[in-house]
Amino acid sequence: MATELLSLDRVNAFYGDSHVLHDVSLRVAPGRLLALLGRNGAGKSTCMHAIVGFLAPRSGTIRVRDREVQGCAPEAICRQGIGFVPQGRRIFPTLSVRENLDVAARRGDGPGRRWTRDDVNAIFPRLKERERQLAGSLSGGEQQMLAVGRALMTSPQVLLLDEPSEGLAPQIVRELGNVLAALKKEISILLVEQNLGLAMKLADDIVLLNTGRVVFCGPREEFEARQPELQRHLGVS
Repeated sequence: MATELLSLDRVNAFYGDSHVLHDVSLRVAPGRLLALLGRNGAGKSTCMHAIVGFLAPRSGTIRVRDREVQGCAPEAICRQGIGFVPQGRRIFPTLSVRENLDVAARRGDGPGRRWTRDDVNAIFPRLKERERQLAGSLSGGEQQMLAVGRALMTSPQVLLLDEPSEGLAPQIVRELGNVLAALKKEISILLVEQNLGLAMKLADDIVLLNTGRVVFCGPREEFEARQPELQRHLGVS
């Protein structure tokens, strides 16, 4: 049986006639954080969208543990243990903080740890303080905390985060980094992040995309050793 919680094998994805992902393969192992890097337009968010079911691959295989999920509905993929924090947060602004968390809570049996509102509040105490406040009135950093907390309420085995530090103040980015460093001890994480310093601080493994193709896949230490030659594939961090 495969040890990876999430794997992509030679995934090809299109927007209309535009070929965006070209034979993309990657593995997310238990207890590890994989950083998916690349310039803007490299295909990172498209890769995320293919995993969570927003975009059906034209070919290739996506597995959660040993189950193929390519082409499945997003809610079915979520039930298999995939949590998603989208770029731009996309919280429900007219619901309270508490309602945002409760609406995402996983019901019934399923794999992995069951996360509760108390668990999320322990990680993000400010959410507890603001639990009856409308989510749309929160600061940007608080909204990002809520987006992460809402994803945890689905009780994922793999957490996908798309540009979580975007638009946040440096202090909030540091706080978020500390949370993710703690979370990866119990949840595998796939992180898309333009902040290279944050990504390198957290990553165990790196996949680097350029125009929808994998140009590097390996442990962070190997990436760091080869970074001078790989720098041309990276955007400004």
